[in-house]
Order: sequence, then structure tokens, then C-alpha cells
Amino acid sequence: MNFIKNNLANVITLGNLFSGCVGAIHLILGDYQTTAICLIFSLVLDFFDGFVARALKANSNLGVQLDSLADMVSFGLVPGLTMFKILEPFGNDLLGFTLPFEIKYFGLLITLFSCLRLAIFNLDEDQKYYFKGLNTPSNTILIFGIYYILQIHTQQEPTNQFGSLSINFNFGSEIWLLLTILSSWLLISPIKMIAMKFKSMKLQDNYPKIALLVGAIIILIFFKTVGIPLVIIYYILISLIFQKQLK
Repeated sequence: MNFIKNNLANVITLGNLFSGCVGAIHLILGDYQTTAICLIFSLVLDFFDGFVARALKANSNLGVQLDSLADMVSFGLVPGLTMFKILEPFGNDLLGFTLPFEIKYFGLLITLFSCLRLAIFNLDEDQKYYFKGLNTPSNTILIFGIYYILQIHTQQEPTNQFGSLSINFNFGSEIWLLLTILSSWLLISPIKMIAMKFKSMKLQDNYPKIALLVGAIIILIFFKTVGIPLVIIYYILISLIFQKQLK
């Protein structure tokens, strides 16, 4: 019985890893819908492994390491592969120059910086009630959310709208490379980001979380699918506003 209690959270973490692996495979195959489902499973399991570990008082160093390794695939490899797929059509042309390699490989910078971010997080004891830099699940939602909408957009008439927002993804490679660099920097930036961890139940101590939840719900209701990456942009902006309250 103790064996099950001590390892239930680890099994859930391995489920996150398995889901991330399946999602990565289907992303390579061009099946973005299956990847989206896998990412949802990974996000849910990533939340519940920590919840179960705390509830059963089964926290362990093994669990900490497994969590980071699983996240490295689900929320490190997958967003890097996503940007790889976005940049793939541009070949090796950049700013009018022909590079000796295809620029899609720049997308894997997100994977490298995700790995760096996870390593920094494991060593940083200050990030108990906030994140320092954009956490890897949020970054994955941002990058894959954009890709998901891009795929839907290519299957619809150009005049179609999503929610109340009409979008055009005819960006050049420079814009996507800029997003890659920005995403990579945000992962290891010193910017404090809201974490849904409660130090106290006092209303004034939780204004950032309340503002985040209310704003995210409104965005998703109004913009629907397009609202998925917009929620992450809102998350970054609201975190910047509440920098002094995050501690």
C-alpha cells in the first residue's frame, strides 16, 4: 500500500511524459488535432501529479526530477517542434540571403531554452508562489495555440473569422523568428509571473490571480479558439502590471 501511495504521483508524471511523446510524434506526422488532445492531457496530468504528491505527502527528489524530465518533452520538445513546423515552408531564405541550412532548425531554440528554464527552476528556491520567467506549459500553449489556429485558418476561407477576430497569418519568416527569440528569452527572463499557488486566502493577496482568471475567462468567451494564445499574452501583461505584488 505504501508503494502505491509513494509512487502514484510518479505514475501520473509518466503519463504526462507518454502523452507528450505521442503528441510530438503526431505533430511530426502533421496531425495537429491529436497533438492538441495530447497537450491537454499533459497539462491536466502535470497539474495533478503535484496535487496528488502533496495530498498523499509523497513528495520526493525522484518526483521532482521526473516532473522536469516529463515537462522537457511535453512542454519543451513539443513547442520547439511546433516552431520547426511553422518555419519549415520558408526553406533557407532569410532577409534575402540564402543560408547553408534551413531556418526551421531555429525553432528548436525554444526546446533548448525550455531545458535551461527547467534546470534554473529546479535550483531556484525563490519560486514558491510565483514564477520567474514564463513557465514552459504557458509557453507551449502560446506557441502551439498559434500553430493550431494557423492550421485551422489554412482550411477555411480567407474571409472567415474566429470569434470576433479576423486574422491573417501571412507573416514572413522574420516575424516567426522574432517570436522564437522572444519566446526563448521569456522562458529565462527575470520577469515575475503569476503562479496559481496561494500563500494566504486574503482577498488583497490574491488580486493578481483574480485579475488573471477573470480576464482569461472573458478572452476565451469573446475570442473562442483565438483566445487560447491571447490568454497567455494577457497573462504576461497582467504579470507585468502586478510585479510588486508577486513575492
